[in-house]
Amino acid sequence: MPKIDPHTPPFYASLPLAGKQKLYENAAALISDNKRQLFDRLATLRTRHIAVALEDVYQSHNAAAVLRSCDCFGVQDVHVVEANNPFNPAGDVAVGSSKWVDYYSYPDTPSAYARLRSLGYRIVATTPHNDDTLINDLDISSPTVLVFGTELTGLSPQAIDLADAYVKIPMFGFTESFNISVSAALSLFALTSRLRSSNDIHWQLSDQEILDLKLHWCTQAIRDGEQVLTQLAQHI
Repeated sequence: MPKIDPHTPPFYASLPLAGKQKLYENAAALISDNKRQLFDRLATLRTRHIAVALEDVYQSHNAAAVLRSCDCFGVQDVHVVEANNPFNPAGDVAVGSSKWVDYYSYPDTPSAYARLRSLGYRIVATTPHNDDTLINDLDISSPTVLVFGTELTGLSPQAIDLADAYVKIPMFGFTESFNISVSAALSLFALTSRLRSSNDIHWQLSDQEILDLKLHWCTQAIRDGEQVLTQLAQHI
């Protein structure tokens, strides 16, 4: 799964909309009709209104399961802090989802939070807290990123202290917490269900974002995709 530098846009970002559309048409000619139809349909269902951030997740199957859940619920962006543990999702669990979800890497939590706030996100820590909110009651009227911590200890004190709000999933058993991948799946189901049923929240990607996303997916679907698209762009 390729990392994306959160501060470096892809090479096609500077192209005008018409140029991007032409580039996509040329690139899409290199993939199957079925895959192009999937790209065209699924890109309109993706959202960045809800995003996920992971802090030092170290078990590869959990990392992969979170990516898979993001893909299944149409959440496009995963922001990953790798201060102590490299993010290494297990391929057999991710089942290809790592190609379709964007993964941004950060060296520490403050830099991740700074970037997320610059993108307009409200940062919500998933942890029991005195001021926490139940997941079904969380305000998602503005762009929201859910932050999940390590498997054993959860979020760091720094991640909690610097968050804007806190959320939890209601539990009624003896066990005090869900596995991180289960917690992410339950949270994303709850929030994206509310998001997609809302008439007041503009959660869809813009036309520009949709085209950028489909171009990115082409780089994943075509062998040496970035090099191929770079060559195609030279003829536009």
